[in-house]
Amino acid sequence: MSLTTQLSNVLENFKKNAPEDTKQAIFTANCDFKSNFKPASTIQVGTKIPDFSLPNATGGVTSSADLLQQGPMLISFYRGEWCPFCNLELQALQRHVDEFKAKGVNLVAISPELPDQSLTTVEKHALKFPVLSDVGNKFARQLGIVWAMPDSLRPIFEKFGHGLVTRNGDDSFEVPVPATLLIDQNGVVRNVFLNPDYSKRLEPEEALAWIDAL
Repeated sequence: MSLTTQLSNVLENFKKNAPEDTKQAIFTANCDFKSNFKPASTIQVGTKIPDFSLPNATGGVTSSADLLQQGPMLISFYRGEWCPFCNLELQALQRHVDEFKAKGVNLVAISPELPDQSLTTVEKHALKFPVLSDVGNKFARQLGIVWAMPDSLRPIFEKFGHGLVTRNGDDSFEVPVPATLLIDQNGVVRNVFLNPDYSKRLEPEEALAWIDAL
């Protein structure tokens, strides 16, 4: 089953089973964000990605310089382990991790969650690639891909037990717009998948096609 089909199934299940007031609040917030989203203000193909050094899930620090010394890099930004769409994407990437490695590309996932939570994500999904913590969305903000979610969603997150303050270490209530970027060994962005609709993600097969075209 393709990642797109899995994502669609989760969305349809939510539409079918979630309380009406919950659906209304979430869909209204997402619609407002999509209406105001400006792709031109985000990271663009052909630009150089800012340098980063971010905590990883094993207690160390991973830098873009170290990764790019080894070859190109594929970065996946995800909102957090609480997001079922993000989990499906991470699992799909893991299923293809050996193919990425065979092509000499470092696969990296980044979220605003604290390292302890990233470690939980790695262990829960048996991930064999680095999961980094962009605490405060500082790196994502440099790329123009941060969504400051409206306060209308806070009661829903509390109801679902997501606890972003505990997970992210701050009360900003901000998440990255899910995005996938292919960076060549010179640090230049070669491909970008970015959709303000968080239920849409890049198929790993398409990312592999990007790499073949490098």
